[in-house]
Amino acid sequence: MKLFQGMTQKQSQTQKMAMTQQMQQSIQMLQYNSDELQHFLENKALENPLMDVVVEGEFYEQPVKTSSKASAQTEETNYLNQIPDNRLSLFESLLEQIHLNYRDTPIRQTMIYLAEFIDINGYLSIDLNDVASATGVSYIQVVDALTLLQQLDPPGIAARDLQECLLLQIERDNGAPNLAYLVIEEEFENFANRKWQAIAKKYEISLGAIQKIYDFVQLLSPNPGAAYGETIQQYIRPDLIVKKTEEGLEVSSTRTSFPTVNFQQQYFDRMKQTGDQEVDTYLKEKKAEFEWIKKSVTQRGDTILKVGMEIVNRQRDFFLEEGRRLKPLMLKEIAEELSVHESTISRSVNGKYLETSFGIFELRSFFTTGLSDQNSEEDVSASDAKSLIDQLIKNENKGKPLSDQKLVALLQVEGIELSRRTVAKYRDALGIPSSSKRKRFDD
Repeated sequence: MKLFQGMTQKQSQTQKMAMTQQMQQSIQMLQYNSDELQHFLENKALENPLMDVVVEGEFYEQPVKTSSKASAQTEETNYLNQIPDNRLSLFESLLEQIHLNYRDTPIRQTMIYLAEFIDINGYLSIDLNDVASATGVSYIQVVDALTLLQQLDPPGIAARDLQECLLLQIERDNGAPNLAYLVIEEEFENFANRKWQAIAKKYEISLGAIQKIYDFVQLLSPNPGAAYGETIQQYIRPDLIVKKTEEGLEVSSTRTSFPTVNFQQQYFDRMKQTGDQEVDTYLKEKKAEFEWIKKSVTQRGDTILKVGMEIVNRQRDFFLEEGRRLKPLMLKEIAEELSVHESTISRSVNGKYLETSFGIFELRSFFTTGLSDQNSEEDVSASDAKSLIDQLIKNENKGKPLSDQKLVALLQVEGIELSRRTVAKYRDALGIPSSSKRKRFDD
């Protein structure tokens, strides 16, 4: 009995929220974008004969604006553009060219064999010695077959590395600068690493001439086969629309993103007349399901509208002023204002779009982190800092580009305190190379 001495029993009561299937479904519907919601509802309509889904409205082409200063094109999309593109694949295109240009010989068979080992980017992914062993032809014949294959379109196809890919394209371009082929062939590493002084000395040319070669190479494709990759045109339906009125800004839902869920009353009445108990039970379940889905769709639309209205209210300057500067805004702020969980706001803005007279924007793009601004009581958003960095670099002397440390100093003049590391991070995010790689040597 000693084993049980000192042991006591306690009864505690805890409260947990059990998430029902309907609640999970409602959360999923809020998270869905317009296309996902339509697909979900159409699947539900297949399972529920009492439910009919109607979607109205127009589609808009990508890309969606994420930059605050970019102007937009809201041209109506031709529905013929939505027909899938059934063009030839890269392999099919090569095969067609081989059969069209070469008669049936061992060389042609080797070309076809090589074409099977060209990856999606257009590069040859097999060693020529392995090809000779597998096909039983001589190494010289394999090289001949590769040489012929590399004359096909697109230029640069069947290259074994980037250097060869560029050389193949330069060789076929009559507009290539003088010495471009020779520089890429003999000094590729120095050229890529911008060790141009050594190249200029070797060929007795100016740095400006090398700059022209560099500009030309930038126009070549490093992945010639990528153009044949399967592409799917993407279309979006704006969820909200913002319009300027005499009273200010008006935010409203669009019919394009909120499908109408209709009840099939005639079918319900007809089935009800059977008097079958099992049919009545089935109709009751499906009607309840319909009512829940309709309610969830309405709640989804109301939530997105409320979130959108609050975003527009917080970012009024973006919609009214030419500068279109965003203020720092966090999901938590909107959640507190609407008395909902932060995750609800996150689901409401991901994949949801706002249409304006100057472009279409994802709702999430209006949330930005803040930076300290010494000259203002308000914070400056990270997007504003990036925009200023971008502008400073665009206006720099290309012969003496701004270093990250110099950018730090120039930002300080504007009242924005950033570390050199943060400036470098923002510059990388903008896709802008370092100052050493931006330097130009124009004559």
